Amino acid sequence: TFTAWCNSHLRKAGTQIENIEEDFRDGLKLMLLLEVISGERLAKPERGKMRVHKISNVNKALDFIASKGVKLVSIGAEEIVDGNVKMTLGMIWTIILRFAIQDISVEETSAKEGLLLWCQRKTAPYKNVNIQNFHISWKDGLGFCALIHRHRPELIDYGKLRKDDPLTNLNTAFDVAEKYLDIPKMLDAEDIVGTARPDEKAIMTYVSSFYHAFSGAQKAETAANRICKVLAVNQENEQLMEDYEKLASDLLEWIRRTIPWLENRAPENTMQAMQQKLEDFRDYRRLHKPPKVQEKCQLEINFNTLQTKLRLSNRPAFMPSEGKMVSDINNAWGGLEQAEKGYEEWLLNEIRRLERLDHLAEKFRQKASIHESWTDGKEAMLQQKDYETATLSEIKALLKKHEAFESDLAAHQDRVEQIAAIAQELNELDYYDSPSVNARCQKICDQWDNLGALTQKRREALERTEKLLETIDQLYLEYAKRAAPFNNWMEGAMEDLQDTFIVHTIEEIQGLTTAHEQFKATLPDADKERQAILGIHNEVSKIVQTYHVNMAGTNPYTTITPHEINGKWEHVRQLVPRRDQALMEEHARQQQNERLRKQFGAQANVIGPWIQTKMEEIGRISIEMHGTLEDQLNHLRQYEKSIVNYKPKIDQLEGDHQLIQEALIFDNKHTNYTMEHIRVGWEQLLTTIARTINEVENQILTRDAKGISQEQMNEFRASFNHFDRDHSGTLGPEEFKACLISLGYDIGNDAQGEAEFARIMSIVDPNRMGVVTFQAFIDFMSRETADTDTADQVMASFKILAGDKNYITVDELRRELPPDQAEYCIARMAPYTGRDAVPGALDYMSFSTALYGESDL
Repeated sequence: TFTAWCNSHLRKAGTQIENIEEDFRDGLKLMLLLEVISGERLAKPERGKMRVHKISNVNKALDFIASKGVKLVSIGAEEIVDGNVKMTLGMIWTIILRFAIQDISVEETSAKEGLLLWCQRKTAPYKNVNIQNFHISWKDGLGFCALIHRHRPELIDYGKLRKDDPLTNLNTAFDVAEKYLDIPKMLDAEDIVGTARPDEKAIMTYVSSFYHAFSGAQKAETAANRICKVLAVNQENEQLMEDYEKLASDLLEWIRRTIPWLENRAPENTMQAMQQKLEDFRDYRRLHKPPKVQEKCQLEINFNTLQTKLRLSNRPAFMPSEGKMVSDINNAWGGLEQAEKGYEEWLLNEIRRLERLDHLAEKFRQKASIHESWTDGKEAMLQQKDYETATLSEIKALLKKHEAFESDLAAHQDRVEQIAAIAQELNELDYYDSPSVNARCQKICDQWDNLGALTQKRREALERTEKLLETIDQLYLEYAKRAAPFNNWMEGAMEDLQDTFIVHTIEEIQGLTTAHEQFKATLPDADKERQAILGIHNEVSKIVQTYHVNMAGTNPYTTITPHEINGKWEHVRQLVPRRDQALMEEHARQQQNERLRKQFGAQANVIGPWIQTKMEEIGRISIEMHGTLEDQLNHLRQYEKSIVNYKPKIDQLEGDHQLIQEALIFDNKHTNYTMEHIRVGWEQLLTTIARTINEVENQILTRDAKGISQEQMNEFRASFNHFDRDHSGTLGPEEFKACLISLGYDIGNDAQGEAEFARIMSIVDPNRMGVVTFQAFIDFMSRETADTDTADQVMASFKILAGDKNYITVDELRRELPPDQAEYCIARMAPYTGRDAVPGALDYMSFSTALYGESDL
């Protein structure tokens, strides 16, 4: 084996050896062998035949081997010159280890382990091959055949080989290697099969020849791995871009669909319908919007992570499609929240308006019913011609009765005006049933005008007759004059006692209660007036009984009877305790409303400042430096967990807010915080802590990818914080320049220094916002201090796969790269147009520059 290995190299120098211990004794061929395998010139050999000349030549060879870092233990020139077989073979094995095996390294392993790992990887896909060592693993010959087939599949039909025919397998491999790969036959198939444990050194020597024969393919594999790594980064980034575009589109589409719903201010006619709208809005705030808040936060995090990965892989920054920038999302979100605020205000105002409308409509119906009841039959009465056949006393009575009616009519004028005013207010408030209200009001007004005209006409008729008729019953007249106002007072009292009311505060219900108590204080005087009026009627009855006057038992001046007065008086007395009960119930409701206000205010006054405090604490955490980035990240996540655990208090406040809305409470003097303030603050708090965590994660990603140590990161943070004097988390241009100078960055005050600083600002502030964030600062410092893969490196890798050509073919790409990445390149590479182009040639150079944003892909 060793002889064959030596001859494979000496053949290049035009010589051979037949016997190692004899042919190397004079040292001449030994020196020649070392020159061939090292490519270096040794000291001039001694050409004499004397023993001293031979020893000198062998020493020169041994000195050269030692100069390559090889320790020669117990091997001396004299033993070699004397033809010591053991020493000579030991020396040759040392040379083989140093010049044929030592340089083999796979994944930073030792030479032997590296060669074994290379064999295992190359033969892994082949059945019946399991390389675990350099002796018995090779006895069946399939390992040698697999190495050849892996690199030159056209030389061996591996499918026809059998594990139970080792001689055929070994001879096939040895013959093919010698004939087509220029690897001499160093082993004997019969010796390997007939030996329980083949010689490990012989196997390693022979296998190393395969490794060197296929070293060109190994370079291609290394180049292919580099390209695959770069393409994988591009494919991952493109997927992240597609995910961002889809998430941004979905979120904008949801906002686009939601805003018209929030801007739809079509009013409903009933309180129930408006309450349903309010409930739908609460469902939106409670169920539909929170997931979208999370999506918006995740979108910003994905965008920041993607930009960091692009910077770390030396790719150009990602520019979303038109209208899908993070700022566009924020603007659209701001419009959504503005629409929310306007919609909620409109809902509450509409509910308040409908409540007012329902109250007015009921009041209109009550007053109209009372008035219509009073006017029933009045037109027929005024149109009677009874005065034409009446006696003088009857005419006098008719005239007085008419005067009493006119007094009653005048007393009802105020109610008619109230009815008209309520109808007008219902029209102005856009009451849904205004047509029927207007029709009823118009009918009442027309009837009122007709009553006035009929009253005037009857008075004129009675006054004409009055000249003929003079008798009048004074007592009846007095009764009528006093009974009518008292009756009208009772009707007004009943109307007031049954009048519905709407209040919003304890003070308002207390005002109504005070007025009611004042009314009750007038009842004793009213009862005296009732008894006086009944006394007049009793006096009339006495006169009629005493003087037998034929009055037919009725008062000619009024239709109000004592029975009616007593009935209405009893009704008034019954209505008073009912009014007491209604006022008491309303007072209790207002007390409950006040308790709700205080309960909400107490919680809001705690939660509002808590949210503000947490926002300030997050701001301090984001600019302070304590421990490693992982410590900061763990601290922030614990902080985030404590914030999320506070959510039940927000939910509890939402529940109290819902009770307040259901109770139609529209103001709260116990707090300056509204539910809208709390909601917006809570959403900002969640978004801020998530964004801060993402910034630290990106800093870790930057540190690890760029090889920045924790000490460097701490130094960068300390310098940044020192010049961030306003604790805003950003540096202005002058602050940033001072920070760079403090870190040893040379920026002069001359024109060249200004130009250099302008270049740096274009990198850290590409949008020209006038500020530098800590992440941009870290990216710049890592870019200045770390090494990354470049377009030139990728181009050089493609050149290896292409066999040093200026172009590459489809077949070469598919042969050297995994299928998905090969197709990725084929789909994007432009045709090669150089003078040496062949059909189907692809331009890998422009493709490589496009990967790094130096040209269009």
